[in-house]
Amino acid sequence: MYIWEHPDWPAFFWDEKRLAKLLAQVSHEQGRLLGKMEALGFDLRREAHLRTLTEEVVKSSEIEGEVLEPSQVRSSIARRLGLDVGGLAPADRHVDGVVEMMLDATGDYAQPLTQKRLFAWHAALFPTGHSGMTEIRVGAWRDDSNGPMQVVSGAIGKEKVHYEAPPAQRIPAEMVRFLNGFEQPKETDPLLAAGLAHLWFVTLHPFDDGNGRIARAIADMALARSENTGQRFYSLSAQIRRERDDYYNMLETTQKGGLDVTAWQEWFLGCLLRAIEGAKETLGAVLAKAHFWERFAKEPLNARQINVLNRLLDGFEGRLTTSKWAKLAKCSQDTAYRDILDLVNRGALKKDESGGRSTRYSLTANQREG
Repeated sequence: MYIWEHPDWPAFFWDEKRLAKLLAQVSHEQGRLLGKMEALGFDLRREAHLRTLTEEVVKSSEIEGEVLEPSQVRSSIARRLGLDVGGLAPADRHVDGVVEMMLDATGDYAQPLTQKRLFAWHAALFPTGHSGMTEIRVGAWRDDSNGPMQVVSGAIGKEKVHYEAPPAQRIPAEMVRFLNGFEQPKETDPLLAAGLAHLWFVTLHPFDDGNGRIARAIADMALARSENTGQRFYSLSAQIRRERDDYYNMLETTQKGGLDVTAWQEWFLGCLLRAIEGAKETLGAVLAKAHFWERFAKEPLNARQINVLNRLLDGFEGRLTTSKWAKLAKCSQDTAYRDILDLVNRGALKKDESGGRSTRYSLTANQREG
């Protein structure tokens, strides 16, 4: 029996005493983080917000096996937030759609969550009306024309059904109950309301595709309401990505259980706590970038150098070579070498141990800031 087949569905409940200590700890750490970010100042908060949203969008898609280019995501977010971050990479319409959904969920967190809004999010996720090569219903509830909505794994002929969602004819009425419950959570603690909303939505699986990403956006919206700010400083999706196997196992266990969702709420709060603790890395990176530019604020750098240094400070993956510099800055290898040599002489870059044609460089700030 699946959870939605119980006679009392959706009368969820949990053991408040069992969750009380963990809930208090998460609330405390959430408040501490917001306090630290408030003390940073406007510009650094915006940078932290941009980094966090970029990670949230990238990792939420990764959970579903879809890889987005971080530079495109960052550029798309920066444009919509009106941020001048330099060297913006063009983003395709799919990336823009995912970003639009996340910014709407977190930026306009105080606005009601409605069917119309969910349909708009879904349409933004699938601008071509396809999921991969498969045509899907976009901006509408699923109709199960190709069979029941199931979560399966394994090769063709050896599939294992992990979960089957409620039949399509139930979805309109179920979604009315979900939306009413989300907008009127009664006396539920906001953090527990976020965990419940995530579970409830993904259990209904109301769309042909994109349910996981939308469920995580809804959870982020609930968390933004709990903090009364649209700025995000920790990424729940990034932490879920790290714990992906546990995430799916907990969902499957809960969806095959009763209406007591204490174990799910406990896991969700724990994951949320680890996400908040992980925000220290974002804070460290933001401060390192600020300190770096303080060092070189009075030294004239050309536009190519500023552009590539920002890419490095924003977490550029891989080794920096003259050929990669030339590609990033859209210049010749000779120009790239002169740019790099100038920065080595200034102490902004250091030459790594490998030499010859494979000479690689890295930021000196990385060592100093740890």
